[in-house]
Amino acid sequence: MQQPSERQPPQNATTYTISELAREFGITTRAIRFYENRGLLTPRREGQRRVYSRRDRTRLKLTLRGKRLGMTLAEIKEVFDLYDVAHGEERQLARYLEILDEKRQLFLQQRKDLEDALSEMEDSMARCRRILESKRQRERTGS
Repeated sequence: MQQPSERQPPQNATTYTISELAREFGITTRAIRFYENRGLLTPRREGQRRVYSRRDRTRLKLTLRGKRLGMTLAEIKEVFDLYDVAHGEERQLARYLEILDEKRQLFLQQRKDLEDALSEMEDSMARCRRILESKRQRERTGS
């Protein structure tokens, strides 16, 4: 059995360099190597050069999307591993839904917290404007 880094792509398969992926996704090559070290990407090697497949590109895209959704790298890897084993079947989808639901609940709470903070801020701003207007009016009337 070949190691993931030794797998050979089909002839004329699309491949990417680390620099191309970094440029495309607006991240550093260091970040890509970090994701590789965490087992999220498995490029093959040509000497010292990393060669990324369309699968690696897709996994990088999904990793970045997962991070935006608040998923940890461990959760993202878990979803990838489940997909690799179950080929996207029920168990993987159910676990992914659990993770998404957890993140959704977190985002809903964060949104409520932000709405509460904004409301308090707007009340404070309105009070400050009233006080400032009152002071300006007294100055105009000489009171």
